[in-house]
Amino acid sequence: MLSEANTLEGGFSDPVLDAQSVFRALMDAMARPGSIARIEASMMPPAPLEPAAGAVAGALIDADTPYWLDSALDGEKLRSWLAFHTGARPAASLSKAVFALVAVPASMPPFERFAQGTQEYPDRSATLVLQIEDFDGGAPLTFRGPGIKERVRIAPRGLPADFAEQWHANRKRFPCGVDLVLTAGDAFACLPRSARLIPAED
Repeated sequence: MLSEANTLEGGFSDPVLDAQSVFRALMDAMARPGSIARIEASMMPPAPLEPAAGAVAGALIDADTPYWLDSALDGEKLRSWLAFHTGARPAASLSKAVFALVAVPASMPPFERFAQGTQEYPDRSATLVLQIEDFDGGAPLTFRGPGIKERVRIAPRGLPADFAEQWHANRKRFPCGVDLVLTAGDAFACLPRSARLIPAED
């Protein structure tokens, strides 16, 4: 009974309105790459998944969008929670996942191993939800591109050591490639594949 109760708890208090609110916030953040926002809807997923990452999952993942979990998250408790609150099931393989939830980005598979989409259907690529340590204290990253006024600079802590090289390669695959949602606690920021990483002094 305790296990079943844990599965039922921790979702949106109002599943429809809260999911719509988070979805709108995500779309706004995706249109303004690198801008940091906070999730307003209440969400308490099983640890170690944090509130913002859980809210993103609750708003985006459904029965038609298989997901992948890294080893830090992969377990029966979270899978059962996602199944109850979203109706989604794990992907058959990494490359088949529409969404990936990653608690330890430093040891995650390379971006290129996830679904990249095709020239005809670039929307068939994966969105990676990376749970970072913080939005401060990491190596400064400066981006330009659509939705960015001149440039935006963030310093996320907890990304892969070779993030810059991976992102440059991801950008070269445009319009294919993955999109990122970075989360920390109840904060999040989006990095669509159109965002171009530039030297901070440029």
